[in-house]
Amino acid sequence: MTALIEPGLGIGWRPEICGIIDRLDGLRFCEVVAESLPTRRRGVDVPDELRSLGVPVVPHGISLSLGGAEPVEQHRIEHLARCADALGAPLVSEHVAFVRAGGLEAGHLLPVPRSAEALDVLVRNVRRTQECVPVPLAVENIAALFDWPDDEYSEGEFLAELVERTGVHLLLDVANVYANARNRGRDAAEELRRLPLERVAYCHVAGGSERDGAYHDTHTDPVPVEVLDLVREWASGGAPAMMLERDGNYPPASELFGELDAIADAAGFERITRGAEWSLS
Repeated sequence: MTALIEPGLGIGWRPEICGIIDRLDGLRFCEVVAESLPTRRRGVDVPDELRSLGVPVVPHGISLSLGGAEPVEQHRIEHLARCADALGAPLVSEHVAFVRAGGLEAGHLLPVPRSAEALDVLVRNVRRTQECVPVPLAVENIAALFDWPDDEYSEGEFLAELVERTGVHLLLDVANVYANARNRGRDAAEELRRLPLERVAYCHVAGGSERDGAYHDTHTDPVPVEVLDLVREWASGGAPAMMLERDGNYPPASELFGELDAIADAAGFERITRGAEWSLS
């Protein structure tokens, strides 16, 4: 594993649950969506509630479009770099995806064709981003409901080649591995083992739900037991830092604490919610 973050439990920081996060005891790190931090003249505004946590914070980008055919826009890279500086971040992260083409915004993370040509473009965009940010970059595997017909690599082969050519780290979304395997009738544990796990910097764990005959990575549902089982199986060999990713439909504090405890138990980490138990009685 790549120890850019100390192994342990983290959470995605969101304003809607910042009060709950502040009550967590033993939190190892947080992640914040970089685009949610507004730009000011010489940097970005960091909320006091986030800055006061006293744990490493990772800016997580959603708009670079690293897999797009067009070069990454410089102002987007610069914003990610400013976020890293403002937070004293140990690394930054983004997605192996594209979100725009021909001036049109998709409003969603779209899968990159796993072809040699698309890989060359992705490598160029990743290298350019690495040159412009002051800390290491990690890229995330996404959940996708379809594969492109001209794919030449499996996802594991594609990511391994990207890592080999750029030295980039991997933000491994365990829930996305599960979603893609389930929707394609594959074994999630086997798919996980095919990824370049030696380059994992940290992990996402999130919930989803079945809809219209497919499993969707929603971030608004509880983490399913199958994802926790995947974490548990992988953690038997030692787990990297893992975080709960929740982006809406926030449950009561007791349920959120329960999800964090379940991830901690699956990963073999110490629970971090004990300092908040006083508020649940």
